[in-house]
Formats: sequence, C-alpha cells, structure tokens
Amino acid sequence: MTALTLSTAAASGLRADAIVVGVAKSAEGLVVAPGAEAVDQAYDGRLAAILETLGASGAEGEVTKLPAPDGFKAPVVVAVGLGAPSEDTEEEGAAFGAEALRRAAGSAARALAGAKKAVFALPITDADDAGVIGEGALLGAYSFDTYKENGGQGGKKAGNGKAPLAEVALLGGKPRDKAYKAAVERVLAVTEEINRARDLINTPPNDLNPASFAALAQTAAKEHGLKVQVLDEKALAKGGYGGILGVGAGSAAGPRLVKLSYTSPNADKHLAFVGKGITYDSGGISLKPAGHNETMKCDMSGAAAVFAAVVAAARLGLEVNVTGWLALAENMPSGSATRPGDVLRMYSGKTVEVLNTDAEGRLVLADALWAASLEQPDAIVDVATLTGAMVLALGSRTFGIMANDDAFRAAVHAVAEEVGEDSWPMPMPEHLRKGMDSPTADIANMGERMGGGLVAGLFLKEFIGEGITWAHLDIAGPAFNEGGPFGYTPKGGTGSAVRTLVRLAEVTAAGDLG
Repeated sequence: MTALTLSTAAASGLRADAIVVGVAKSAEGLVVAPGAEAVDQAYDGRLAAILETLGASGAEGEVTKLPAPDGFKAPVVVAVGLGAPSEDTEEEGAAFGAEALRRAAGSAARALAGAKKAVFALPITDADDAGVIGEGALLGAYSFDTYKENGGQGGKKAGNGKAPLAEVALLGGKPRDKAYKAAVERVLAVTEEINRARDLINTPPNDLNPASFAALAQTAAKEHGLKVQVLDEKALAKGGYGGILGVGAGSAAGPRLVKLSYTSPNADKHLAFVGKGITYDSGGISLKPAGHNETMKCDMSGAAAVFAAVVAAARLGLEVNVTGWLALAENMPSGSATRPGDVLRMYSGKTVEVLNTDAEGRLVLADALWAASLEQPDAIVDVATLTGAMVLALGSRTFGIMANDDAFRAAVHAVAEEVGEDSWPMPMPEHLRKGMDSPTADIANMGERMGGGLVAGLFLKEFIGEGITWAHLDIAGPAFNEGGPFGYTPKGGTGSAVRTLVRLAEVTAAGDLG
C-alpha cells in the first residue's frame, strides 16, 4: 500500500522522484493552480507557457512531465490537468471541486508508477482538501499484480515492470494539526479497504470461491475485532435458506452466508449492509453466451464492497453498529443445478419460481435481506452487480439507487455524490410487480423485460421486513472497468459503493441522516 505523509517544507528542498503540480483551463489559456507557486517562480513565472509549448491544455486528467528547475532536489515536475475551475466555489483558493482534485491526484499517481516518492503540490486549503487528494493518489496508485511474475513481492512487476508509487507527500498539509492527521488516518483506512475490495474482485474464481471468501472474512474479523458467523451448506439447509442453496446447487464449491458484525459501545443506530457475492456467474442452466461470461468473476463486487465497508467502519471506530451480510455462491450448470421451472422455498417462507437461472443474484440477496430484516436494523442497504438493464439505463460509470422510502433514497444519493461516486435515483413502478406473478409459486424471479433493473428492485422489496427502511444499489455498471484506467479508477475491479457505505455509516453515527 502506498504511504501517505504531510509536509510543510519548501518544494525545492524535498528529496523525491517528482513534484506534482496542478494546471487548469481558463479564458486566458493554461494557468498554474494554487499550491505550485514556488515551482512556478523557479521557472521565472513561465511554467504555464512552457507547458503550453509542450501541448498541455489543462484538461482533466492530462499529465505532462518536464525537467524540474535548477535548485530542486526532485528531478521531474509532473503537471496534471484539473479542468476548468468550478463556478460554484466562492471561497478563495477553493476553485476546484473535491472530485476534480481526487481524479487529478489519481492520474498523477498512476503516471508515477515505479517512483519511490512524489510530492503533491496541489491546491490545499484545509484538511478536507488534503483528504480528497490523498484518497485520489492512493486509489490511483493501485495495481493488481498477484498473478504476474514477481507480482506481490514488492519488486518489479511483469508487464510494464513498475511497482506502484511507494509514497505520497502532500505539500501544504500540516503534520501536527489534528484535523489533518485525522484526514490522513481516515484516508488510509478507507483506501486500504477499497483496495481490499478491488483485490477480491480481481482474484480469479479458481482461487476465490464462497469458502475461501468466507475464510478471508474470518481472518479480517479476527484482525479488526469483528464478530463473524459463517453458515455452510449444512447450516443453510437446516435454516431453510432456499435461495442461496438453489443458486449454489450446481457448483462443487458450496455456498456460504457470512455475517460480519461491528458493534460500537456508544451506538444508538444500526445499519445492515447486504452484498451479492456470486464468485463466478456462468448463468447456470440459463448459460451465458461467449462474450458475456469472461468477466463474471466480478459478480461478487457487492459482497466485496460490504466486507470492505464493515471493516472500514471498525477501523474508524464509528459510533454506529454495522452488520454486513455476504451472500456467497457460485452459479454453475451441472446435473445438480437448479433448472428453469424449479420452485425454491426462501428463508422468508415465500416460494419463488425460477424462470431464468441467470437471474440468480436476487435469489441469494432475498435470503440475506430477510435474515438482515429479522434483526430490525434502522436501515438496510444492499449492493449488487444485479442487472445488465441498469447498465443500459445509466452506463458504465453510474449506479442506480432504489428504495422503499423516497427520503432515504435521496439521502443515499446525496452521500454518494458527496464522496464522488456517480449515482442516480431510480423509481419502483408498482405496475411492474404484476409481471412477476407465477401460477405455481408466490412470485417468479423474472418479470417484464423492459425496465429489468426496476423489476429486480421490486423483487428484492418483497423480502424486506415490514416497516424497515431499505435501499438497493445496482452497481453493475461501475463495479468492473473493462476499459482503460481514468482518474483514480483502475482497469478491473473498482471498489464501487465502498465510499458511499462508509460515508453513510459516518453520517448515521453523527445523527445527520435524518
């Protein structure tokens, strides 16, 4: 994990491999952002002009490298684009939004792979700015090299042959200030857990199955003082968890339901997070075609997010009780697999006619949601790579939010936007429920094709206990980035929703959720 430090030293005297400065667009052309004044002065005030000569425009995420000026111990200056200053920030020096700073720091950190230390001289006006810049840098520096030659050994990696940036020093951060120190501690806890989630998502399914995932949760629980309970096939059968068992029936790797509990002695609120954890989704008997199954190791991204968020809450010592439910199964075709037309009796007692075995996530979630409901938490939030329909609706960078309470949906959306996770509130039209009527069972696991993401949300709503506030995050789009990296987002697993869940826990602990 990349180290994060604060420094008030002069930029010229810091020993590092590079100094990162921000540049931005303006009506007059390229401008140097606050924080880099000393660097600009060392170029006789011509840094912007030199960068423009090199083709820099200040566009968001653009990276330009040039030799450092005479007298600097760092040999390279890295200029990263911040885009245009935000029009809604009136405070002097706060011309750039949190997400612009976060993304710029991530782009710079990724461009500095192989470096031991980089000094970030980006705009910092307070501890919050230090936090978002540190967060972006540590997330942008992430790489997954476990399966490459010499990967994970701290040395050179296969491919580009470069290890992640080893240390980020934030220039302008106050190392003795309590607010700055708290910001750094929070950044380290949250980014390390996001990167834990990314590692889990990127791990191939021959190494990550329900049992091994559960074992990792047990190890983390012991390390961070969490209570953990793991239900294996026998316990699931005894308890009547027909949804989880039905999805896992075709696999040689049996399903698991993991309960992770963080308890604060000062808490008066209880949140339950529920994550879909399909460690590989072939579609089952309703087999996915070629071209649609190669990345299905990522179908446990919801469980990874919940796992990471509960651990982060414990590390931060939040004054709220948080329970995480990881519904883990592998969806495979075999002679023992659930068939289209089978009827499953769920943990709630309801029966479900399985019309499509590739609509399996809602089945494992249904059992976990009912288990969470029995504890009567103040709110339940589930996270799942649930539907391709949500990707069609919102694209690959935005997750959908549904809820049984409009105010709670708005609150979750506000929290997600605050932490820089693109999301959008979605409706739950009651007329779509009729499409899931079954002549054989209480409900079918499929309904109308159009609005499939909304149908899935309506199905889950059937398994929420009466009077419990609930929200559903469909992260099918942003959970796994199949394109090139951008900002602080890597290729592969992204850790989508972790920041939203952690911030939701923080806001609840502070009594500000409403």
